[in-house]
Amino acid sequence: MKKVQLTALMAVLCLLVSCKVEPEQINYGSDACHFCKMTIVDQQHAAQYVTNKGKQFKYDAIECMVNELAEKKRDDIAILLVADYNSPGHMTSAISSVYLISPAIKSPMGANLSGFVTENDALAAKGENDGEIYSWVALLKKFDAE
Repeated sequence: MKKVQLTALMAVLCLLVSCKVEPEQINYGSDACHFCKMTIVDQQHAAQYVTNKGKQFKYDAIECMVNELAEKKRDDIAILLVADYNSPGHMTSAISSVYLISPAIKSPMGANLSGFVTENDALAAKGENDGEIYSWVALLKKFDAE
């Protein structure tokens, strides 16, 4: 009887440990975008989110994640991340990031959407490339309207 209890306890512990709610590293060049299925290669435009149960969703472009979020329940999302355009490969909070849509900065899916950690970074990129600045909420509204 003790062997059965010990086995059950080990199984429960394994389940608890395997459901970490934290982002996984994006494997550039091998991970596929959950939305469009393209291989994720662009470290300046990638995005990802993690559900409350720890399930990972990775994207080759911020616009892929935003388009998919329009179809999902947002209550189940624990973590939203986007690549910082100025620090390729570095992921930052999607909610606090500032976004620039500029035809001069091409993104993988053609929305020309880039994320920046600070408003000053986004304004500097806008000064060099033109375009429009958006907060996370304004960006979601823009994509919902399209």
